[in-house]
Amino acid sequence: MDASNAEGSQGTKTRLAFAGLKFGDAGSIDYGRNYGAIYDVAAYTDMLVEWGGDSWAATDNFMNGRSSGLLTYRNSDFFGLVDGLSFALQYQGKNDRSNPIAATYNSDGTVKNVGYGGNGAKANGDGFSTSAQYDFGNGIALAAGYEIADRTNSQVNPGSTTVGGVTHTWASAGGSKAEAWSTAAKYDANNIYAAVMYAQTQNMTRENDNNFANKTQNIEAVVQYQFDFGLRPSIGYVQSKGKDLIARGDFKGGDADLVKYIEVGTWYYFNKNMNVYAAYKFNLLDDNAYSAATELGTDDQAAVGIVYQF
Repeated sequence: MDASNAEGSQGTKTRLAFAGLKFGDAGSIDYGRNYGAIYDVAAYTDMLVEWGGDSWAATDNFMNGRSSGLLTYRNSDFFGLVDGLSFALQYQGKNDRSNPIAATYNSDGTVKNVGYGGNGAKANGDGFSTSAQYDFGNGIALAAGYEIADRTNSQVNPGSTTVGGVTHTWASAGGSKAEAWSTAAKYDANNIYAAVMYAQTQNMTRENDNNFANKTQNIEAVVQYQFDFGLRPSIGYVQSKGKDLIARGDFKGGDADLVKYIEVGTWYYFNKNMNVYAAYKFNLLDDNAYSAATELGTDDQAAVGIVYQF
């Protein structure tokens, strides 16, 4: 439930809901709302205390995170022949969503930006995703993934809205295909967890105003250490660089950071069921024409919490 909504307007959202069959060394197949296959790579660095994993992976953004209509085949240890080698093949069917175009305004009433006002940015056409991982058995593992999908007509073709007698054109990334590739490495042994990930996307990554970036270059890194007495400090770095972004507001188009921050935090585990955590996000984004036009937050943030697992 979303506590930010007014009383009486609460709703629920399904995180995961899928069913399937497992056939021993032949692998498993399932269908429903699940994680995208390429998220196997993003998961290596999606380990931060509070934030993280948001340079390019996102929910209902093609197959980059949790999404619907996924038919997934997975195989571990390559049919029982190669220990540590696993792979996934995935198909996603088309998901249509509402896509009204909406405008945001400056304080003087002039139009600041035009973009999706509904769920059109979360729609997708038919697509395919795959990943492969190899665990060396000594704490080191490597992963790589690829994804390609059709974009919906409303995502490809410019839209427009008329405000105050003036027609404003919405023109996101114009390619008919959304595409991503990613690679990652991790070390998970001797109480140490360290991982790094790099990815590129085209016509896929949602900006803060729900327009699509023509291209992004993304990097994430995280290092953690698990002390025997329960403390697990963590430091992570996340950056997404948008390339050839469309002009809007006072932003003339070009390159800009979509995400850029350092997170420092820690967990403290009382036992296997209960832990507390705290994290601080050092936001490295600048106040500039792009952040103003897209209403992109540039402030630091802090978080604390307590978790009990039954």
